[in-house]
Amino acid sequence: QVQLVESGGGLVQAGGSLRLSCAASGRTLSTYVMGWFRQAPGKEREFVAGITSRGTTSYADSAKGRFTISRDNAKNTVSLQLDSLKPEDTAVYYCAGRNIVMISTASKRYDYWGQGTQVTVSS
Repeated sequence: QVQLVESGGGLVQAGGSLRLSCAASGRTLSTYVMGWFRQAPGKEREFVAGITSRGTTSYADSAKGRFTISRDNAKNTVSLQLDSLKPEDTAVYYCAGRNIVMISTASKRYDYWGQGTQVTVSS
């Protein structure tokens, strides 16, 4: 029903920044709650940030003050600005969506997923 493609990952030193983007095709995301999740080797996929169709945001404690989620409904895109990166931020970052009003931190509540983009932070 909808395809999501992430981009913008890469290798950065601690304290650096990256901007991840998620482009959608197939259907508009204007009514969708969108989220960013990440998964490090040997760990479960965890919630990073979410945003409603109106722009209300929610962040994991680890992301507050450092990461910023945003969306452009006209362009059908969602972004995640990563600042002050730490080695523990190293993971594959995934874009996800669900056509429900409320943000959820549970990955199982999201219906659509991108393929992921690797973020590696060196010390």
